[in-house]
Amino acid sequence: MGTGPLAAGDVVAVARYGAQVRIDDHALEEIAKSRAAIEALAHADIPHYGVSTGFGALATRHIAPELRAQLQRSLVRSHAAGSGPEVETEVVRATALLRLSTLATGRTGVKVETAQAYAGLLNARLTPVVHEYGSLGCSGDLAPLSHVALAVMGEGKVRDRDGNLLDAGEALAAHGLQPVVLAEKEGLALINGTDGMLGMLVLAIADLERLLKTADIAAAMSVEGQLGTDRVFAADLQALRPHPGQGAAAANLRSVLADSAIVASHRGPECNRVQDAYSLRCSPQVHGAARDTVAHAATVAGRELAAAIDNPVVLPDGRVESNGNFHGAPVGYVLDFLAIAVADVASISERRTDRFLDVARNHGLNAFLADDPGVDSGHMIAQYTQAAIVSELKRLAVPASVDSIPSSAMQEDHVSMGWSAARKLRRSVDGLERVLAVEILTAARALDLRAPLEPAPATDAVRRALRTHVEGPGTDRHLAPEIEHSVRLVADGTYLSAAEAVTGPLA
Repeated sequence: MGTGPLAAGDVVAVARYGAQVRIDDHALEEIAKSRAAIEALAHADIPHYGVSTGFGALATRHIAPELRAQLQRSLVRSHAAGSGPEVETEVVRATALLRLSTLATGRTGVKVETAQAYAGLLNARLTPVVHEYGSLGCSGDLAPLSHVALAVMGEGKVRDRDGNLLDAGEALAAHGLQPVVLAEKEGLALINGTDGMLGMLVLAIADLERLLKTADIAAAMSVEGQLGTDRVFAADLQALRPHPGQGAAAANLRSVLADSAIVASHRGPECNRVQDAYSLRCSPQVHGAARDTVAHAATVAGRELAAAIDNPVVLPDGRVESNGNFHGAPVGYVLDFLAIAVADVASISERRTDRFLDVARNHGLNAFLADDPGVDSGHMIAQYTQAAIVSELKRLAVPASVDSIPSSAMQEDHVSMGWSAARKLRRSVDGLERVLAVEILTAARALDLRAPLEPAPATDAVRRALRTHVEGPGTDRHLAPEIEHSVRLVADGTYLSAAEAVTGPLA
């Protein structure tokens, strides 16, 4: 880790897969330089915010030198005021890593030992306990970051790599790590950032890049299983509306449907299937719009990864200046935007699934794909599960970032709610995984029922990946475990890998 931005892939590697962290020599030099500037101000006669004054609405009080260490401890302790369920390990690790990335820029004024303590915490796989509620997204993610800082101080609770709950001080000692004694300005530097919401954004983007390709695979299986046409996905038709995401989604559909005997069986001049339902025909348009939304969010995330967010900041010429860069609006907006896109991709998936179950629309398949309709219910209630999730995703698509609420005696009178936007997006991504899993489960059953016609090699590979865990059509079975198997195959990328083993990398 240097003074420059982290790559999104590095954030995922550390947060999700436990990659190790090291601060390079140049970053350590810059950290030391900014610390020297803070120490000079600490001995000045003129008060400086966060160095020799209180915070927020209490910033007018000058703090005597002998009280400043207590001031920093008190800041972290009082701001570690989260409540509710524990936040996921990968989110906390991303939060700590991104705060360390800002410390490594040399713009915050912390001691070298403090930055190294964050690296030590991450490398030891000790995860501070952070709670669901507490952040308004301005001045950044104060409460979540304070819980992380509290652990670095040797206070509060952490979980080890096995999930055991430990006292932070004992856990640090067991790994040969020393608790940090905070000096002037350091408390602010550890808690004034958008790191929690940014970490969740980066993780969501990584998940959505996988899920949108999986959505294209699911759509292709539904088009095939419902005897739809692939003619509408032709490159020249898509080029008439040159959105890059749409073009990529259509190209994926063409690749996944290539050499399908089912599609070929009704492709002749007598075929009149040029007006499939919108949920089939317009899949590239919806999936493509979601892709373009993810691309915009990735642009914003890239800018945030290059940012040094703190207040006040130490500028390269040694000046220490207050600012408002901690406001989470840029991140909050795209988090909300992604939740809208996720809800719509799930919605069109549920509509494609529903068409399989209705004898008036499924082109010759049994009602609900049941073995003996009336005795068996087939996938009737699997679609109910999809519908319940989609309804929840529509509620989660209501933006959090428009709901500012004032705090800190009206000093912080407009906040971003970006943390809340990020928390609901995580639930949305989980819901999309489940909706797509049900569509693939249902589409695979329909493809089996189209025998002796053979599906495309790519969709057949996906079907076979499922069949290693879930049996083919038959009388009713306990359906929930089959859905969960399919969810896991979406989440771990098995379906995507199976298709790409045939098609090559999808766009």
